[in-house]
Amino acid sequence: MSQYDYLIVGSGLFGSVFAHEAYKAGKSCCVIEKRDHIGGNIYTEEKEGIQVHTYGAHIFHTSDKKIWDYIHQFADFNRYTNSPVANYHGKIYNMPFNMNTFNKLWGVVTPAEAKAKIEEQKKEYYTEHPQNLEEQALNLVGKDIYETLVKGYTQKQWGQKCSELPAFIIKRLPVRFTYDNNYFNDAYQGIPIGGYTQIIEKMLAHADVHTNTDFFDQKEYWMNQADQVIFTGMIDQYFGYQLGQLEYRTLNFETKVLDCDNFQGNAVVNYTAYEVPYTRIIEHKHFEYGTQDKTVITYEYPATWSPGDEPYYPVNNTRNNQLYLQYKELAKKEPNVIFGGRLGQYQYYDMHLVIAEALKLAEKLL
Repeated sequence: MSQYDYLIVGSGLFGSVFAHEAYKAGKSCCVIEKRDHIGGNIYTEEKEGIQVHTYGAHIFHTSDKKIWDYIHQFADFNRYTNSPVANYHGKIYNMPFNMNTFNKLWGVVTPAEAKAKIEEQKKEYYTEHPQNLEEQALNLVGKDIYETLVKGYTQKQWGQKCSELPAFIIKRLPVRFTYDNNYFNDAYQGIPIGGYTQIIEKMLAHADVHTNTDFFDQKEYWMNQADQVIFTGMIDQYFGYQLGQLEYRTLNFETKVLDCDNFQGNAVVNYTAYEVPYTRIIEHKHFEYGTQDKTVITYEYPATWSPGDEPYYPVNNTRNNQLYLQYKELAKKEPNVIFGGRLGQYQYYDMHLVIAEALKLAEKLL
C-alpha cells in the first residue's frame, strides 16, 4: 500500500504549488529535496537583516491577475520595479534599450533621432538571411548597441561566440523610444516583503518534507511511497541519460557582506564587457529598499554544466530540443509519473509561468 497520494520530487515553485493544491483537494503529499533547504532556486535567506536571493535575482512579474492574486495568498509584495543598468568599461547604460540608453550612446534626444540612428546602423550591417546570433542582432539593433550591450554579455552567458550561436536565440531585442527604465511590460511586479522562502514554507505546511534527500539514491523505495510521482528534476537524469545528455548552463555565485551601506546604487548591474568574468552583480538590499548599515552583494558567473552541477537553464538549441522530444515520448510511457517545471519540461519558465503550469496540472489531476 502506498503511504501517500503524491510523491513530489523537488521543493521548488512548481512542486510546492502542486502540493498546496493537492492538500486543498484532500490529498496527501510527500516532498523530497536533495538540497538542505526548500524553495529550489527562489530560496532566500537573511544576512545582516537583508533577504539574499541565494540563486540569483528573482523579480516576480505577470500580467495575469489570477496568478498575481494567487501568490499574494502567501506574502505581501512591495512595489519594486526592475530597472537594471549595464556597466560597459565604466560607462552606465539603462536596460532595456530606451531613450536614456540612446542619449548616452549617441547624444540623441528625440525618438525620431534615435530611430534614424538605429535604422542607419541596421542598413549598414544588414544580412538578408542571418545565419547566427551576431548577424541577427546586427539586423535588429545595429553595431553600437550590439557591441556595447549584447555581444560580451551573451558570449559569457552561453559560453560561445555570438557568431557561433544560432540566430533564433535572439528573435527580438526590445527597443523602446521612451525614457522609461522599467524592464518588464507586465501589469503586476514586485518582491515579497521578507523573501520567497516564507511562500514555499506556507505552500508545504501540510506536506511531509524531507530535505538532504536525493531521489536517485533510493529511487525504487521512493517510487513505492505514493500512487503518483510529480518529478521536477532533470528528465534525462530520470531515464539514466539513456538517449544522451541534454545540455544545461550552470551559474556560480560569490556572495560578500560589505561594511558599507550602498555598494552600487541599484539591485542589478549587468557587466557587458567580455573581459569581465561575471555577468552581473546583485545588491540584495535594494530589492526591499533596505537601509541597513551593511550590504550584501553577489557576483554571478555563468559556466558550462557537467553532471553534479546545478542545472540553471536549458540550452534550447535544435539538437537539445529534438533530444528532449525523444525523452518526452519516454515520459508518456512512464506509469504514474508526471514531469513538470523547468527541468522536467526542459523549458525556461519565469515564476508566473511555473505557477500557471502547476495550477494547470493540479486542475487536471485533482
